[in-house]
Amino acid sequence: MSSRPTLRYLALGDSYTIGEGVEESERWPVQLAEGLRDEGIPLANPDFIAVTGWTTDELDAGIDKADPKGPYDFASLLIGVNNQYRERSLQEYRLQFRNLLNRAIGFAGGMASRVLVLSIPDWGVTPFANGRDRAAIAKEIDAFNAANREESQLVGAAYADITPLSRTQREMVVGDGLHPTGEAYSAWTEIALLSTRVALRRSEDQS
Repeated sequence: MSSRPTLRYLALGDSYTIGEGVEESERWPVQLAEGLRDEGIPLANPDFIAVTGWTTDELDAGIDKADPKGPYDFASLLIGVNNQYRERSLQEYRLQFRNLLNRAIGFAGGMASRVLVLSIPDWGVTPFANGRDRAAIAKEIDAFNAANREESQLVGAAYADITPLSRTQREMVVGDGLHPTGEAYSAWTEIALLSTRVALRRSEDQS
């Protein structure tokens, strides 16, 4: 293994990607890169385009502003919880997510196999959602995730479903009662690692 990471990584998303309330080292994309380096896959820590509160269209505008210079060897995408929270339509989400996924693929050298999509976690189980209709939140998040999973499968992007796990992490939140702790992100990372190993090895076969 090289002593210097050589594979470039672009992480796209919102508060869950940027790790609201945790140290940079605890963000799941950083933990993912570290885990892969431990396995001999020299993935650098990611370049982030992610801001707490972003919806799909805001991430799209954020990418325009950041103007990242590809190609990257790997990209991840986790977006949509704020669309659901703001009661934006599922149809709009699907169309905007599809566009973002295509942009991520473009940054990854046009190779969908080098893109990892994470499902939206269920914030409805957290203390922040006390007094809200948790069942309705879960139903809407499941619908949004059905859309992003379908779009990912259509193009051949890797997919990590962390939503069931997020529903068991009710108390694993930072001080705001909403965002996950570093320990919670570590558990997400274990799921993401499985998909990412396959994605990067497949992309090496295609190179």
